[in-house]
Amino acid sequence: MSDADEIEDSAAPLIEHLAELRTRLIHSVIAFIIGMVICFAVATPIFNFLTAPLCKVLAERGQNCDLIFIKPQEGFFVAIKVSLLGGFILAFPYIANQMWRFVAPGLYKSEKGAFLPFLVASPFMFILGAAFAFYVVTPLAYDFFLGFQQFGAEGEAVPGADVQNRPGLSVVFQGSAQEYLNLTIKFIVAFGLCFQLPVLLTLMGKAGLVGAEGLKSMRKYAVVGILVLAALVTPPDVITQVILFVVVYGLYEVSIFLVARVEKKRIEQMKADGVWFEDDDEDDPLLSEFEEEDPEDREGRT
Repeated sequence: MSDADEIEDSAAPLIEHLAELRTRLIHSVIAFIIGMVICFAVATPIFNFLTAPLCKVLAERGQNCDLIFIKPQEGFFVAIKVSLLGGFILAFPYIANQMWRFVAPGLYKSEKGAFLPFLVASPFMFILGAAFAFYVVTPLAYDFFLGFQQFGAEGEAVPGADVQNRPGLSVVFQGSAQEYLNLTIKFIVAFGLCFQLPVLLTLMGKAGLVGAEGLKSMRKYAVVGILVLAALVTPPDVITQVILFVVVYGLYEVSIFLVARVEKKRIEQMKADGVWFEDDDEDDPLLSEFEEEDPEDREGRT
């Protein structure tokens, strides 16, 4: 093993590592609290931004975008939830840096170089998933839900009514601010976490825990699992469930491709290091998928 791959010197006993972890956690909590305070001060503009999908759908229907507080304390808890979400987003880069600085000294330098891209890709994919949920899925979901309103008019006969020409029944949306925020956050978090699938599977593939062929053989189970996931994390409407299924299954197929590339690079590196034997080629299904064996080499072995 070369000097570049030596684990960085660290003679600190266990108690010192625990003390360092405590310090990192305290710093992370302080950063989170600071982010919460900042977001609490501007909770109203943030909440107004989060209501944009709903207001757009209501405007298209000619309705006012008015949310109500059902309980006296609801406004306070809405501001707290907005602060929690915004504070975590603001503090996440600092928190990730603290965790990286704690873990990095125990890694080989080659492992640091391999792990760092995934550390960068993870928040990017979460933001991508959250943006997809906010700008695409949420408007479609609210448009579906609000389609069940009914507007009565004076002088109209109501089907099934005992008296004719009574005022028509109106069932219109008067949303709770807290319920709306809960549902919107649920969409954002669910899609953000689902978009972590390629990062997680590719990292596991790099560590040798999963393989492309294994993921392919698990497709039918993945379909069932994704359908169950879509039913659990989305409201009971077909549109959002289908969207989540299509997106997550697409990410699963992307993950298979990425894991296959990682495996191919690992085999090439093993060959370059002289630790890969030609007899292993026949037993490795991945290599045959990417490389055609040289006929001369085949004749030489036979």
